[in-house]
Amino acid sequence: MSLSDRPSVRLRPEIVALPVYKQGKPADASAYKLSSNENPFDPLPGVIAAVTAETAYNRYPDSSALVLREHLAAKYSIGVDQVHIGSGSVALLAQLILAAAGPDDEVLYSWRSFEAYPSLVTVAGAVSVRVPNRPDHAHDLPEMAAAISDNTRVVIVCSPNNPTGTIVTQDEFEAFMAVVPTDLLVILDEAYIEFVTQVDAVSGPALLARYPNLVVLRTFSKAYGLAGLRVGYALGPVDILNAARSTAIPLSVTAQAAAAAIASLVAEKELLDRVRIIAARRDATWQALIDQGWNIPVPQGNFLWLPTGAETTSIAEALSEAGLVVRPFALEGIRISIGEEQAVATLLVMSADLVDALPVGHPARKIG
Repeated sequence: MSLSDRPSVRLRPEIVALPVYKQGKPADASAYKLSSNENPFDPLPGVIAAVTAETAYNRYPDSSALVLREHLAAKYSIGVDQVHIGSGSVALLAQLILAAAGPDDEVLYSWRSFEAYPSLVTVAGAVSVRVPNRPDHAHDLPEMAAAISDNTRVVIVCSPNNPTGTIVTQDEFEAFMAVVPTDLLVILDEAYIEFVTQVDAVSGPALLARYPNLVVLRTFSKAYGLAGLRVGYALGPVDILNAARSTAIPLSVTAQAAAAAIASLVAEKELLDRVRIIAARRDATWQALIDQGWNIPVPQGNFLWLPTGAETTSIAEALSEAGLVVRPFALEGIRISIGEEQAVATLLVMSADLVDALPVGHPARKIG
């Protein structure tokens, strides 16, 4: 850090050293943005109408988003107070970590997973414990269970995992919960659950009655296409959610966001028809990449993971030059969102040459 970069007041050194969260790189008009896992479909007209009908910009929104909570409580057959609304599921995750973990406490999660996890833990003053993914890029739940200590206060399970796209199965999750201390908060992050087609994947809401230490996170940003309005929700025990509410920034969910979420639930069938189109496009793209010789995990979100390792930067740059803005993780891999049909066609033209250029034995290249 240069002298000019040093803060002029005394700040927490771990925060000063913390990298700022960087969203997916934007794309100009000539390129496809495949870097942020956004839904490529425009919002439904009814959703737009609901947003524009909320014109009381001079008034605060309902701080608890009660009407939206009522819709979600009915959807999942739970009590209204078992639903908590936030400005995206990541905001809810931050609240839960703050509620459960403080200095010297540990927050345990698989890695690589969602890049915001380490920052949220550091902001809370807690310590990250990262358990490496399995060779197939999925969570290693037995190793995660073994890493739990007396200092562990939160465990995060991400299914489908961002950015690798892998899922945790129902059996794996239940076996994990059977050995987790019942006083340890387990957060099941299901931001991409609507895209899952694998029949044995875990689904959190049905497990809430069995596990009083479980909270499920979901969002309207991905499948429902409301990323720009920032609204997500948590399902779980009232006492845990009340603690999260106590850490929340008040009035952070706008009336427009809540109205759009309600309209999306009303139009859920039509929206989920779009999700099925994206999932089918994802599966077809994955199969085409496999046929080209790529060795990549089976995707269950709205994105693909290429474990490109040392070649990550050069491959991302080549894709960018072809008009595809993707999300590289240096020395690890590239996440590619499933976007428009033409974007997929462009990707598949490029990817054949890219995989052939990988050295023999590269983890992203099939053997033989």
